This record gives sequence, C-alpha cells and structure tokens, in this order.
Amino acid sequence: MCGAPDQATISREGIPTGETVVQGLVYNGDAPVAGGYVRLLDGGGEFTAEVITSATGQFRFFARPGSWTVRVIPGGGHEGGEAKVDVAAGEISEVRISV
Repeated sequence: MCGAPDQATISREGIPTGETVVQGLVYNGDAPVAGGYVRLLDGGGEFTAEVITSATGQFRFFARPGSWTVRVIPGGGHEGGEAKVDVAAGEISEVRISV
C-alpha cells in the first residue's frame, strides 16, 4: 500500500494568514503506520478533510483556528484512534496517535 510522501518541515512563516496546521504521526508500538487514513473533524464532529499517512506515518492538515478531532482509520486489522486539539491562528499543533 502506498502512502503520501513524507512531509517537509513547515515553519510558522509558511502558514497562510488566518490558518493553522494540525500535523503529526500515527504509529503502532514503535512502528509508523503507512497508508492509514486520517480524518479531520470539526468541533461538531462533522467530516472536514482526509489524508493518507506517508511511509513514515506522517500527516498534515491546514485548517482554520478552533477545536478539531483527528481520527485515524489505520487498516490492516488495527483498531483506530483519535486525538482532540485546539489551535489558534498561526500555530502548528503536533499530534501523535497510537493505534
């Protein structure tokens, strides 16, 4: 299964005005989860976006400031996981999710 390309490092200066970045790593034990689906849900639980993890388990979303839920659907028989995050404009939020 192919995943997304590894994510290049991003700085605060690279964030579009008025937006935020929610990014992170999905892992199982010590191993990254490649090719897993990561969903971004808004504060009301509504689906907003979905990406596939890279070969190193990385993902990234550009989003508006606010409260978000990051939900992982890893496949391969693994149970999913999720994390909640609150971010302000111009922030980079790092999320690690174990599945």
